Amino acid sequence: MKAVFDESKPIFQQIFEMIADDIVDGELREGEQIPSTTEISKFYQVNRATVQKGLSMLVDAGYAYKQRGVGVFVSEGAKDRLLAERKEEFHVQYVKPTLEEAKRLKMTKEEFIRLIEEDYDD
Repeated sequence: MKAVFDESKPIFQQIFEMIADDIVDGELREGEQIPSTTEISKFYQVNRATVQKGLSMLVDAGYAYKQRGVGVFVSEGAKDRLLAERKEEFHVQYVKPTLEEAKRLKMTKEEFIRLIEEDYDD
């Protein structure tokens, strides 16, 4: 998890995103326990309710599940679901607008693909 929060989004949302990033990056594996509300709130010096809201978002989205009296764990299939959702977001936020601009510039499909291939391995 990253060490600081910024003011662009609510802290609970940033906690949700940090844990989701850890799942995608393989730092938290399916079935593994997520750090507790107390651990996260002490480490980042934020209110426990704020952390709980971020963890609840993970549970509500199906990326994690609660085991009463034990903690919150990464759900089976969470990484694959997150990757699929993020790829779709990437397509909508970046690929489509970039492709629209390429077409506006009268760039051919081959030119567009060549530009991607040139930079892809860098």
